[in-house]
Amino acid sequence: MELDIQCEEMSPSRWAELLSMMKSCKTIRLDDCNLSSSNCEDLSSIITTNPFLTELKLNNNELGDEGIEYLCKGLLMPSCSLQKLWLQNCNLTSASCEALRSLLSTQPSLTELHVGDNRLGTAGVKVLCQGIMNPNCKLQKLQLEYCELTADIVEALNAALQSKPTLKELSLSNNTLGDTAVRQLCRGLVEASCNLELLHLENCGITSASCREVSAVLSTKASLLDLSVGDNKIGDSGLALLCQGLMHPNCRIQKLWLWDCDLTSASCKDLSRLISTKETLAEISLIDNNLRDSGMEMLCQALKDPKSKLQELWIRECGLTTACCKAVSSALSVNKQLKVLHMGENKLGDAGVELICEGVQHPNCNIQSLWLGNCDLTAGCCATLATIMTTKQCLTELDLSYNSLEDEGIRKLCEALRSPSCNVQQLILYDIYWSSEVDDELRALEESKPEVKIIS
Repeated sequence: MELDIQCEEMSPSRWAELLSMMKSCKTIRLDDCNLSSSNCEDLSSIITTNPFLTELKLNNNELGDEGIEYLCKGLLMPSCSLQKLWLQNCNLTSASCEALRSLLSTQPSLTELHVGDNRLGTAGVKVLCQGIMNPNCKLQKLQLEYCELTADIVEALNAALQSKPTLKELSLSNNTLGDTAVRQLCRGLVEASCNLELLHLENCGITSASCREVSAVLSTKASLLDLSVGDNKIGDSGLALLCQGLMHPNCRIQKLWLWDCDLTSASCKDLSRLISTKETLAEISLIDNNLRDSGMEMLCQALKDPKSKLQELWIRECGLTTACCKAVSSALSVNKQLKVLHMGENKLGDAGVELICEGVQHPNCNIQSLWLGNCDLTAGCCATLATIMTTKQCLTELDLSYNSLEDEGIRKLCEALRSPSCNVQQLILYDIYWSSEVDDELRALEESKPEVKIIS
């Protein structure tokens, strides 16, 4: 049995009702439910008496350090077999870390700990690392985003990584680490026996000075599948260094996030080589980099390579215009692998989208999700969009938010949605003006086709 409730204020009667249900739940998720430390006393009792519970998710509640003390009393009982614990944004401080250390040291069943968005600080996470180093600890996933960590945490993290071959995922995003600490962390990862699969270092103060060491991790850890270094100013020179590791035969990367990394079209030669030759690469995010049309045209050439296995390309807010859309169309007409294309916040215009739709309509194209929000579109391109909605059976998601489509355009889209041949399940239309008459049509359409979600 699974209990999954979000964003609900808990009255005493409702809480009592849920407590009786929790006694036999395998999963309890209560995000954003205005829970406090007093609720944790009750949850501790449930944990003690429910041997089936394997996942507890309590994100975005004001539990505080006192609440965690209560929870851990139940979690430390021998009858507890919890595997996944989510405590993101629960108003925790370093004072909670001793209880969590005991939990890590005592419960070998615990494989995931998510404590991001809490002010644990370097001192608190050093205490957690002591728990991770305990032989009883079998942790596989550790999430420490927004924990107010500094460079001083790296020595403790490296010691934990060295002692814990089970650890597969480490997220340290949005902490002020800096280049020196990241280089030290990467050297530790290269030496550690852990088989890390995910490493997230977004907004960690990384520059090109760290990229040689990150590259070394990529070339030595064949286990690493998911790397995110978004929101770091690595620039074209840093990307060139990363690509040395990414192109290494040992590297098996599947997901690569490089959003807002100060990249320009100069990086697209290396990126194109990566996309066209690294057959494991399935997803790449280049959002908010100044690639321009010339860079996009290089990427499109790579997409046409038969060896490219890329399934998702995120290219939002990259300074693109109508000028690159012919190349995009050509790539879509050849590439059979690409399923998700995010091109929002680029000045493509109606003419550009008309060209892109030509590529989408090609039999080779298998696109499922197409995002064109804030692309300077008008009702003028909606007839063509309606055509791909009714003829492209694989297309299930279309985002046209923040475009001036008005009543005329929305009506054309509605007509397409009504068609039995349309398989679009989600149409996203944020911040678009339409009349009350068209609003009625949209509501009626949702009632007649409940499988379709119109998000506005």
